[in-house]
Amino acid sequence: MIHIRRAGPLDAAPMVALLNAIIAKGGTTAYQTPWNKSDAHERMQRPNAVWHLAEDDQGAVKGFQWFEPHPEIPADSASIATFVEISATGLGIGSKLFVATRAAALAMGYRHMDAVIRADNAGGLAYYQSRGFETIQLLPDMALSDGTRVDKVWTRVQLD
Repeated sequence: MIHIRRAGPLDAAPMVALLNAIIAKGGTTAYQTPWNKSDAHERMQRPNAVWHLAEDDQGAVKGFQWFEPHPEIPADSASIATFVEISATGLGIGSKLFVATRAAALAMGYRHMDAVIRADNAGGLAYYQSRGFETIQLLPDMALSDGTRVDKVWTRVQLD
């Protein structure tokens, strides 16, 4: 069974390991450089950032999701990111994470969530679309940190 809870600093190592496996596989996340625990700690401590994680009955992290304000989107919107263990996609983990994330965002006064997804990430696009996200804009030919050029899709969902 999968349990969802707020993530904290002690969860950084397993979340970073999960994210780094996704980065190493390539093709879905815009992150190209592996993270370390300090990267996660810094991101978790940003003002109004909220992180949730999904873990199994043994406490193994199977996914995580965060939201935070972003200077390039309206103040009543938060930017969201979702990561699920490669071997655990399609099992409803992202859906359970979004229930907690949506409730937390509403409690903080957010009215929308924005997600920017690589256009070649069919699974990510399907996930966000299934949560009600709609395309706002195509962002063509965006550079990743390693110089790779990809199209991205900017999406938004109304929370209330």
